[in-house]
Amino acid sequence: MQPGRVPGDVLIHLRRARDHIDRHFREPVDLATLAGIAGLSKYHFLRLFSRTYGRTPGVYLSERRVERAQDLLRATNLTVTEVCHAVGFSSLGSFSSRFRQVTGESPSQFQARYAVGGAPRIPGCHVFMRGLAERAGEPGPRGPDPMSAIEEKPGVGGDV
Repeated sequence: MQPGRVPGDVLIHLRRARDHIDRHFREPVDLATLAGIAGLSKYHFLRLFSRTYGRTPGVYLSERRVERAQDLLRATNLTVTEVCHAVGFSSLGSFSSRFRQVTGESPSQFQARYAVGGAPRIPGCHVFMRGLAERAGEPGPRGPDPMSAIEEKPGVGGDV
């Protein structure tokens, strides 16, 4: 499906839902929640999101999770199972299958390719501690996380 155009006032709402997926990719995200964030009915939201971004919200979410998994597999000493759960997949089988569809190789093969060379790997305990600090609302080691595009604009954002 080729990405299409939607009116600018609708695009703002679709971006808000996409930003929500980007921020909360570790958590279960359902169509009704995303449609509510966008202020659209479920099926109208699904059609517009698919037309605009060339993929369904579910596919977008799983691709986002695989992207983050690639980062973790490259840079940390976490096991594939730990990475699977850290990025929001509940099943190792579905994670491995989706990872292979997106990257062309299994998570283990991907990790082994990066383990041969490169920088020292980050201990998994640091990754998990960082995640706990972020969930508690504490700033990370480089200060607070950057604001989303919606939050930085005056008069826009707040509770969605």
